[in-house]
Order: sequence, then structure tokens, then C-alpha cells
Amino acid sequence: MKPLSLLFALVLGLGTVVSAGPAVIECWFVEDAGGGRLAKRHAALLLRQGPGGLPPRPDLDPELYLKVHDPAGALQAAFRRYPRSAPAPHCEMSRYVPFPASANWANGLTPEQSCPRALDGTWLMVSMSSPVLSLSTLLRPQSEPQQEPAVITTATAVLTVLTHTPTTRVRLGQDALLDLSFAYMPPTPEATTSVASGPPPFGLEWRHQHQGKGHLLLAATPGLGGQMPAARDGAVAFAVWDDNEPWGPWTGNGTLWLPAVRPSQDGTYLATIHLPYLQGQVTLELAVQKPPKVSLMPAPLVWAAPGEAPPELICLVSHFYPSEGLEVEWELRGGPEGSFQKAQGQRWLSALRHHSDGSVSLSAHLRPSPVTSAQHGARYACRVHHPSLPALGRSAEVTLEVAGLSGPSLEDGVGLFLSAFLLLGLLKALGWAVAYLPTSKESEKKAQ
Repeated sequence: MKPLSLLFALVLGLGTVVSAGPAVIECWFVEDAGGGRLAKRHAALLLRQGPGGLPPRPDLDPELYLKVHDPAGALQAAFRRYPRSAPAPHCEMSRYVPFPASANWANGLTPEQSCPRALDGTWLMVSMSSPVLSLSTLLRPQSEPQQEPAVITTATAVLTVLTHTPTTRVRLGQDALLDLSFAYMPPTPEATTSVASGPPPFGLEWRHQHQGKGHLLLAATPGLGGQMPAARDGAVAFAVWDDNEPWGPWTGNGTLWLPAVRPSQDGTYLATIHLPYLQGQVTLELAVQKPPKVSLMPAPLVWAAPGEAPPELICLVSHFYPSEGLEVEWELRGGPEGSFQKAQGQRWLSALRHHSDGSVSLSAHLRPSPVTSAQHGARYACRVHHPSLPALGRSAEVTLEVAGLSGPSLEDGVGLFLSAFLLLGLLKALGWAVAYLPTSKESEKKAQ
């Protein structure tokens, strides 16, 4: 009975996994309309067919209603783990023409002088992006739409390149890992038999764009000879096929590792997989961050008499990155008008101070307005918002003590100070007298 129950649970689990994720992805088909303009038409990708058969889409051109055949399973796997709460991915589709890679280091991928006839025909490139996924796939549609209950065109996913970390946030000085995987299935039996048994050679290219400037970060062609450009910034990539099946499909890994990231390494990363005459590319964002430290001076108390202004408050916001997106707010908590209000007074920010690790610091200043006795016990707070912090930010506070309402008043403090000063003088005088009297007696004895 136990094995049957385990088998039943396994079947239920598999059914749950397969049914997860969207079944249809809505897309835009983008094409050149002439005169430098682009035209858009609705398209859709059917990833999974439900028990009720193909859903009809009379609003779509049959050539743009695509039933995706995914031999490698990369698309299906990507959307099985797609969160239900995540927004639908933005999808664009365009025509694609096979071409060789233009970089010299990738010449070994295309020894033929012309594109093989096995790659003739119509090709489509599909690009999808969302907060949890960035994906590019090359589709090979069938020549004619199928006359099923719904007119639809079957298309085979030939090359799929994807990442599950389209935006990676890493702390300044820590290592960054940019996820990349890919899958390939030869488009025709002729293409399969035209290569040796096993996966074909491929090229991996990582490029980095920062503040409007781009450069080649890393390039690799595993299994091929030739001079490779030197990797920059200590970058290392896992450029390898995951399996060695004789006729495919094959999956591979191109994940990039960046050690001890610096501010200059944030920005956009372009990852491209090159196969002979086929390319797939995805875009990733790396955000290098360091949360600020926040402290408030003077602390923990500030004193003021009724009708007078407390001393200037200085909020130290130190060692954060990036400098953009920082906001400083001044609050007065627990005053007579409620538990929270905006602190009144003159405020300004200092210039940025740069540190050797790339982080920056600044100070925020508040010259408070005169206070009243009703504000005794209120707290001045400096609240800092930054992309590296939670939504509520980070704050520091000091307590306002109004003289005369708690403990000694200002006049009492002055009186105590004067009393202590006089007492100290009296003690010194007594000590002088005690030391002088024995000396004077000894002098009189000697005189006699």
C-alpha cells in the first residue's frame, strides 16, 4: 500500500509542476514598415495545450499564432518555475536571418564560406523579459499553418538562451554570479547528420556597458583553437555543454562569475551564445550597492530653553553606494501635534566625500526652529532612504530636553556651576593654609 501511495503522490506532484506557469504568452510581432518606422502586430506563443484543445484565436494571423515545439524543454522548464504573482513577461518577435559571427575570435565556428542549406527558410527571434526572467529563442516555423480546431502554426525552438536573474543586486566588494543557460536542438535531420556526433562547437561572449561605454569582458570557444581576448575584471565563465548526447538536444551553462565587484562594474551585461550561423542574446543588469550608516550629532540629548532654537543637528550618512537615489528627511516625533511631523528649520546637504573602496559619504544639516515647552521630550530624527535599504529606510534620533521642565533648569545649572567653582576655590585655599601653617611654625622656632 505504501508504494502505491508514494506513486500516487509522485503523479500528483508531477501534474502540479507541469500545470504551473502560463500556457500562452502574448507577444508583439515587430517589422520594418519603411521610412524608418516600425509596425507592430499581435502574436501569441502556445507553450502548453490544455485538456479542452487548442484555444481559437481569430484575432491573430495564423502565421503569428505559434504552437511551440520545445525538444530541449528549456522554455517549458523556464515557465514551470515562473511565479504566479509575477507580471506577464514582455514579449517581442521579429524575423531572423542566420549569419556568421562577426568577431574574429569566433571565426572557427563557421569554416564554411556560406550558410548551409539546412538553415534555409523562415526564422523568428523571440525576446522575453520580466523581473524574474530574460529569454531569447530562435523559432523555426513550419511552412504552412495547420488546420486544427484552431488554425495555428507549429514552430520548433532551436536555440534558447535564458537567465533567471535578469537583475542582480550585490554588495560592494562581494562576488557576483550572473546566471546563464542555453539549449540547442538541430533544426533538421540534415543539420544533425552534418556535424560529428555530440554537441556542436559554440562561442560564449559577455559584454559590459557602464555609463554609456561598452567593452568585451570575456569570450570563449570551448574545444576550438585560436587566440582568445584576455578576460577583464577577473571574470570567469562556466562555458560548457552539460551533456554529450550524440544527436541532441543539448543544454549548456555560460554563467559568469565576477570577484569582489567594484562600482565601475555595475551596469548592463550582454550575454551572447554563438552557434554556426545562429546567435541568441539576453540582457542582464548588475546593481552594485552598499547601504549607508546613519548617525546623528549631538547625541543622545539636545538642550534648549523655551523660545530658543536647539543647536544645529548633523546627520552623518557614511560609506554608501551608489550616490544616486539618496534622500534625507527630518522628522519630529512625539511632539504636541501628534506622534510624527516634519521637523521645521533650515536644512542642507554637504558635498560628497569619496572613499578608496568607491563608496561615498555626506552630512545632512538641520538648524531647528525655536521650540516651546510643549515639545519637551520630543525626538528629532534623521531618516535616510536609499536603493540598498528597505522601504522604511534607516534612521537615527536624539531627544529634545527643554530647560526648566525636567531636572535642573538652565539657571539651576549655572548656579550649580558657580557653586562648584567657589567650592573648588575654597578647598584649594584650605589646602594652602594647611601646608603654610607648619612651615611658619618651623621658621619661628629657628628664629628663637
